[in-house]
Amino acid sequence: MHADSLAIAIRGLNALLMMALGLTLGVVVARRWKQPWGLFGMGAATFVLSQVAHIPFNSLVLNALLTRLGWTDLTSVGTLVGVAASLGLSAGVFEEGARWLMFRFWARKARRWDEALMIGAGHGGIEAILLGGLALYALLQALALQGTDLASVVPADQVEIARMQLEAYWAAPWYAALLGALERVFALCLHLSLSVLVLQVFVRRQWIWLPLAIAWHALVDGAAVAALQHVGVYWTEALVGVFALLSLAIVAALRNLSGTTPVDTAGAPPADGRPARRQDEPPSAERLDDSRFAVSRG
Repeated sequence: MHADSLAIAIRGLNALLMMALGLTLGVVVARRWKQPWGLFGMGAATFVLSQVAHIPFNSLVLNALLTRLGWTDLTSVGTLVGVAASLGLSAGVFEEGARWLMFRFWARKARRWDEALMIGAGHGGIEAILLGGLALYALLQALALQGTDLASVVPADQVEIARMQLEAYWAAPWYAALLGALERVFALCLHLSLSVLVLQVFVRRQWIWLPLAIAWHALVDGAAVAALQHVGVYWTEALVGVFALLSLAIVAALRNLSGTTPVDTAGAPPADGRPARRQDEPPSAERLDDSRFAVSRG
């Protein structure tokens, strides 16, 4: 099947938009809240490192476990729920676990809401860039295979499957070809909320926020997997869009609780009863450590 120029342009636009969205969010957060790009880089590296463990785990452990359990027939509601929950939980544990490790051992000074946003932009941004790159590679590969004898490039038993995949790729309407970019918009909203949720572990000194972040990630991913099988891609994207709006609500709700500016305590007695530090007095190591949790105590 030969593609026309419009089909090629739309698919190329989708790939470029996916990559641009990740960087655009970083630019917006950096300019709006004066955040350094180093935090973006930390978030990006954290995502990549999480996948170094996550992808092999799914491929070598989780898939084998699902097969052993006999969870291969996704037309069964019970099986579909089990598979969706397993995949969602796997993503939540690896990505939010990596995010916690980053806040704990790497970004140890990042304890503000706006800093968490920049880290979340990096986490979701690099995912969008990588997936956009894969979408662009798929386009180039599909173009290269046009007019090619598939039997010369794929095994004989895979020729018919490859032909059907190519036909489906080019037959998708233009709006379906842009769903990848739309999905990245929704995913970026999710990553912002997840970074702010994990941050609460440190500003509030309460562990419950980590399992909450894992559960939120697992719910969104698992629901998307299940919905895709039952209601199709368009309703699935609508559902993910609702999750994106809820993610933004989480970000907004935790903004004042996490803080974006230092608390003004001038003239007010400290909650712990110690004398207030003068404006020109250098902070002690003890006070620097305590300052990370000033908002949670306030």
